[in-house]
Amino acid sequence: MAFGPLVDADWLREHIADPDVRVIDFRWYLQGRNGRDEYMRGHIPGAVFVELEDVTGREGGGRHPLPTAQQFERAMRTAGVDGSTRVVVYDDAGASVAARLWFLLGYFGHREQAVLDGGIRAWGGPLQTDAPEVPTGNFAAADPDPRRVLDFEGVRNLRGVPLVDARAGERYRGEREPIDPKAGHIPGALSAPFTENVGPDGRLKAAEELRRQYERLGAQGGAVFYCGSGVNASQHLLAMAVAGYTNARLYAGSWSDWSNRDLPVATGDSP
Repeated sequence: MAFGPLVDADWLREHIADPDVRVIDFRWYLQGRNGRDEYMRGHIPGAVFVELEDVTGREGGGRHPLPTAQQFERAMRTAGVDGSTRVVVYDDAGASVAARLWFLLGYFGHREQAVLDGGIRAWGGPLQTDAPEVPTGNFAAADPDPRRVLDFEGVRNLRGVPLVDARAGERYRGEREPIDPKAGHIPGALSAPFTENVGPDGRLKAAEELRRQYERLGAQGGAVFYCGSGVNASQHLLAMAVAGYTNARLYAGSWSDWSNRDLPVATGDSP
């Protein structure tokens, strides 16, 4: 049976003790809170914590460049991941952070990864406050898959598929910009906040509903997604996979890359 791209809390409760399952807490916040602090306040039993910075590269455009294969391999081995491990990643933000690690695992060749649908809120069971010790894994990162990402030149020359901005509408329109040097969006980009992929219960919407949303964007044949720094936009790649659509790609540098360059910027509701 195929594993992922989502698992629900019932599945995790049934399989959490399986020796080939590793649960990773990947909580992260743009401002105001700290993921490791939240992990220590309470996490799913047996889960290990991985810092976003530990799988963020040191070179490349934007605030969160993609890591090298060596850096990612080291982080996954420290987290106890083997080549055959079924990795379950969770957050508390509608999969908008967990999807980044889900994406990176696939980017470096792993094929057994899933996001816990609904995150820690859906777990519903007792939480643990001490960090478990796990044996070092033997994860081996493959060469990254260049078909899954674009740089700013690729975005500038993009033709034939939509470019989709995953940030909140007010940031897309240029009404507010809390962190990057310019307000607005990439000219031609459509607005589809990642929050629209999630229902009131924090779970991703059903595949049929996601398909309708992507069809309205014209993304059924593929699309390129960006956000502030390439983290939250990964949730769209996850949601596209749930919807059954392929050729979803990430503008890795996202707005933090584009807005730091001498490039045009659009504001308002129009692409």
